[in-house]
Amino acid sequence: MALEFEKPVIELETRIAELETYGKENGVDMTDELELMTKRLERLRSETFDALSRWQRVQLARVAGRPTALDYFAKTFTHYRELHGDRAIGEDAAIVGGLARLEGRGVVVIGQQKGRDTKENIQRNFGMAHPEGFRKAMRLMDLAEKFELPIITLIDTPGAYPGIAAEERGQAWLIAQSIQRMTRLKVPVISVVIGEGGSGGALAIAVGNKVLIFENAVYSVISPESCAVIAWKDVKEAEKAAEALKLTARDLLQFDIVDSVIQEPKGGAHNDANLAAENLKKALLEQLSSLESLSSSELMQQRAARFRKLGAIEELA
Repeated sequence: MALEFEKPVIELETRIAELETYGKENGVDMTDELELMTKRLERLRSETFDALSRWQRVQLARVAGRPTALDYFAKTFTHYRELHGDRAIGEDAAIVGGLARLEGRGVVVIGQQKGRDTKENIQRNFGMAHPEGFRKAMRLMDLAEKFELPIITLIDTPGAYPGIAAEERGQAWLIAQSIQRMTRLKVPVISVVIGEGGSGGALAIAVGNKVLIFENAVYSVISPESCAVIAWKDVKEAEKAAEALKLTARDLLQFDIVDSVIQEPKGGAHNDANLAAENLKKALLEQLSSLESLSSSELMQQRAARFRKLGAIEELA
């Protein structure tokens, strides 16, 4: 389903496609008309997507069809082999990961997986991990450290699952334990926000030496809807909350919360998943090369220093 601000672009794309079909079927040269409409389309795309509000970028981060962690595992990496289970309770489908290769180099990949439709969203719990999901993630981190493999994590979750059963099994403790585990890893860690990065559920696998974010992804301590309910007692104020939270890639780069922004195809990653995956690969290779020269102790020190400096405090007179 198209987002409201996407509709004029989609309508013009449809008209161009219809004109091309008409020209081919009737043997009519439509070159001039198509060229004019194509230029108009490019102008409309720029006007629409270069000036998106924060709330519109939240919508793009959640849009149906946006590439998921498994999509990137298939398109960016090769020889992906998924590993299952936490060796304690069971399997959590909201966290996926395993062994893979990036341009021939062995890596361990971990990601939060949303569903592509209602049925899969229920199976994946909408990307919200239970405690066993975070235990599985830590098991993969230990595997990476044992075999001295870089870790790449892909973040896409509204947050950790807040249900009673999850809390009874130590949800908050597991999130804290995962954060602590990542700070002590002796291998390079690169974390990428590919869609929605929500609260501690995202941070649990996002303590990287380098933290990247896609152009239309968002990363925040709380969702705009939840913030609106708390601050204004009205979920309809979500757009106002998004502006206040400053949760877009541009905001995060300005605050030094992320190290780099990965460009998306015009209109969003869902419009060209292959190009988005290629852009991710280039960014990962660039960041990995910058970390290769660091020793284990230097990696830990760099990671700790990176997160300790987050959060600027301005004292008012």
